[in-house]
Amino acid sequence: MYGQNDISKIKSNLSENIGNKVRLTAKKGRKQIVTREGVIESTYPSIFTVKLDNQNEFFTTERRVSYSYADVLTKSVELVIYTPEDEAELSEAESEVDVEDIV
Repeated sequence: MYGQNDISKIKSNLSENIGNKVRLTAKKGRKQIVTREGVIESTYPSIFTVKLDNQNEFFTTERRVSYSYADVLTKSVELVIYTPEDEAELSEAESEVDVEDIV
């Protein structure tokens, strides 16, 4: 069985990374997996929220999702947190790809 200490470690790790970009993969049901990117917006005693990037330019509303720390602990939700150095490398790599596609 999982302990309260494990959940508190997850909560403190997410609290330290508020404002950082994250890629989350969530299991929605039977053989349904959703992968999205966003920014960790806030943490609360039982849940955390992620502000999603707009993937569709037709919708101008901001979308947010919330998950519990137990979801992360049981691996219903998997998170990859990008540090600011990783984000800089990603933006450089994307610009290099754009240049190569044009040429």
